[in-house]
Amino acid sequence: MYDAVLACCRWLENTPWGVTVRDSSWMYPVVLWVHFVGLSMWLGTSLAVDLRLMGIGARRQTAVELSDGLFSWKWIGFGVSFVGGFLLLSAEATTYVTNTSIRLKLALLTPLALTWHLVVQKNTRAWTQNEHTSAIGKWAGLIEFLFWISVVTASVGFLLTNAVVLRRT
Repeated sequence: MYDAVLACCRWLENTPWGVTVRDSSWMYPVVLWVHFVGLSMWLGTSLAVDLRLMGIGARRQTAVELSDGLFSWKWIGFGVSFVGGFLLLSAEATTYVTNTSIRLKLALLTPLALTWHLVVQKNTRAWTQNEHTSAIGKWAGLIEFLFWISVVTASVGFLLTNAVVLRRT
């Protein structure tokens, strides 16, 4: 199984976009910045709704109104971060696949996306029918919030361990 993953990583690194990002002196930092901008958009909009579900934040809008208003921005942020992350992975896939933090990050992103999309986004209206969020809605907001903290922690761990690996080579 691991050999198949490494073969896919080698293929990804040899694609035109993988070679371009890796060999350019300016492309990797720019793509990393774009990835962070997308993550900030996705994280910011998701956390705003999560905090509102938990009863924290300004009460000018219900969680449903806030979620509906931020829906497009969430998807734009997700798209930008996904493309940026894919390009970053393409540059050094065989190095990254051996990093525990990046594997942890990718393993947490999938349940996070499913939780956000399937649970929070689809049920926000049901959880806030009478202007007050149900207990299930509050817990769902808290769970997604905790997922985000885990993803950010894994990302920082990846950046720190990757910096150590790069200094050694």
